[in-house]
Amino acid sequence: MAAFVKTINARIRANPVTDYLCSTHFWGPASNFTIPLAAIADTRKSPELISGQMTAALFLYSSTFMRYAMAVQPKNYLMFAMHCVNWGAQTTQGCRYVQYHYMGGKHRDTTAGGVVQQQHAAEVEKGVV
Repeated sequence: MAAFVKTINARIRANPVTDYLCSTHFWGPASNFTIPLAAIADTRKSPELISGQMTAALFLYSSTFMRYAMAVQPKNYLMFAMHCVNWGAQTTQGCRYVQYHYMGGKHRDTTAGGVVQQQHAAEVEKGVV
């Protein structure tokens, strides 16, 4: 059994493409791409749902690991790209959070009845709810 595993491993490592696809240099960033995808999907949701602490933590995390991706040998460009996309998504979410909580967005929503409340009222009028 050990000889079989060694043979398979040698074949995988002999080809640069399969060697890369079977490494943590590929699977780490590939699995972490769900974080920026979730942040991008959340840009369509109400800013009152944004966690300021989590957004700040993910912003700092991506800022740090963008630099780390370029400092390791060999450079991990996929990790850099993932953290660059996440950094942009978290920056967008952070700006939405600040706009809503500190620059009058929350006040506009409460005086206008709130976006969620307005949508619910419109659905009630249409008989959807």
